[in-house]
Amino acid sequence: MKPKDAHLKRVIVDFKKLTPEILALLVEKYPDGYDDDNVISFKNAKNETVEAVEVTTEDTKYLVKVSTKLEQTMENYDEDDYEDFADDDPDAVVDPDLEPGAEGEDFD
Repeated sequence: MKPKDAHLKRVIVDFKKLTPEILALLVEKYPDGYDDDNVISFKNAKNETVEAVEVTTEDTKYLVKVSTKLEQTMENYDEDDYEDFADDDPDAVVDPDLEPGAEGEDFD
């Protein structure tokens, strides 16, 4: 017997590839953040242990790698920050360690 979600495409997402759509799904599913009970551990193709949280759309199951950056971004989530971006734009979600607008600056 196949699991009910066997037809779903499975995608592993690193913070660098996080899109506004996936971030919104995470915040909706885990409004108070995720805890150890929500984290899934598995081995990747390189036999490394990966920890992730899961969100699902109609056709895709996303496993989003757990990181401090993910937690900070979820905590500071504001839907308005992403209104000028496409839902699938991985450049929309900014690394929380960078100051806004500092990505292209030269610090010489």
